Amino acid sequence: MEYRTYTITLNSLDLGQMLDGIEQRALAYRNTEHYHAFGETLSDDIVEEVTDADEARQIAEHYEQIIAAVQAQIEQQDKGL
Repeated sequence: MEYRTYTITLNSLDLGQMLDGIEQRALAYRNTEHYHAFGETLSDDIVEEVTDADEARQIAEHYEQIIAAVQAQIEQQDKGL
C-alpha cells in the first residue's frame, strides 16, 4: 500500500507538543509490550489493547519511526537557518 505524503507547517511549540504526544503513545506501547512479555506493568499506565507483546512492539516501533522522521526533518531545517 502506498501512502500519500503531506507537508505540514507548525510552529516550534506546536511541533514539540505533537512530538510529546507521539512519544507518550510509543511509551504506552513499550509498557504494554513489557506487560505481555513479563506479566507486570512498568508504571501506572493503562495497558493498550493488543493481542501480544509482538503487536505492541510493532506499534511502538512505528511511533518511534515517526518521531525519528520528524526529528530528522527538524535537524535538516535547522541547518538551513
